[in-house]
Amino acid sequence: MGPCHGRHTAGSPPPRGHRAPAGRDALSADELAAVQRLYAGALARARCDNRHRSSELVTHARTLARRFEDHGEIILRFATDLAVPFTNNQSERDIRPAKVQQRSSGGCWRTLQGLADFAIVQSYLSTADKWGIGRYDALKRLFTTGAWIPPTPSPPLPSDHTAAPC
Repeated sequence: MGPCHGRHTAGSPPPRGHRAPAGRDALSADELAAVQRLYAGALARARCDNRHRSSELVTHARTLARRFEDHGEIILRFATDLAVPFTNNQSERDIRPAKVQQRSSGGCWRTLQGLADFAIVQSYLSTADKWGIGRYDALKRLFTTGAWIPPTPSPPLPSDHTAAPC
């Protein structure tokens, strides 16, 4: 095996014992160091695997590795602040309805007012959903008893400060 082989890679599971138990506010210094060491190892592997190769794909791989190196602090924010979710799945789910509408309407909105109305409705439904109120129930309340207004600016965090499973 060469100098780039035999180490933990991004595609394999991380070593055991590097997951923060529920209810903790931070990783221990050893756990954080292990995450950072694995991240640095993955970057070194990307550089090593693409060192003596030349193609458009390799150029893209080098660019991605450089960006991961430049933005490592932001990418690993979930390890230093356990309230930050590991993925951005929630933000992707929030924009999905707009992208589906855009795709089904030929890539454009008929009017700016139509776009604004769509955004308001989607925002209302997404917020209600985050508070545990289904989309149907939120619309039913809207048209029967009036708009539901959240009691605080953001929903309470789960007691263990971890993101809900997908």
